[in-house]
Amino acid sequence: MQLVVARIGRAHGIKGEVTVEVRTDEPELRLGPGAVLATEPSSVGPLTITAGRVHSGRLLLRFEGVADRTAAEALRNTLLIAEVDPEEVPEDPEEFYDHQLIDLDVVTRDGTAVGRISEVSHLPYQDLLIVRRPDGSEVMIPFVAEIVPEIDLDEQRAVIDPPPGLLDDSQAEIASSREDS
Repeated sequence: MQLVVARIGRAHGIKGEVTVEVRTDEPELRLGPGAVLATEPSSVGPLTITAGRVHSGRLLLRFEGVADRTAAEALRNTLLIAEVDPEEVPEDPEEFYDHQLIDLDVVTRDGTAVGRISEVSHLPYQDLLIVRRPDGSEVMIPFVAEIVPEIDLDEQRAVIDPPPGLLDDSQAEIASSREDS
């Protein structure tokens, strides 16, 4: 099975390094020197990582055959894809691969059906579960323990405890209001 583990960002410096947006909880395993990764678009790869380092909180990688800024910039927005055994699971029981979450049924704590996870969106500050509802609409659920307290892979479901307004705008609570002076 193939998993997207990173997206290449802009070139860094003049020696072929690139910034990467990490999309795996195991970058040391997936993005280490010697790793050979497929790419999207496929015409760019495969790419072999020759070196990596963290600079100002960002992961920088260097690839075999990419020796200057021009070659590095040509890789911008390329997805890096690792081949993973479908039976492999993360070491931490609180972590999940996207393919484990896609198609899970989503229910509230009281058992009310919400929909099914159709996508996992990885944003800089948190991940979102994109849930397709029975009527075809979508709702975005922040993938944090307070809102998604339980993932049960055996039962193929995610239990959520949504705050007011997350699933139904009419139930939203007004945190503050402005009064005209």
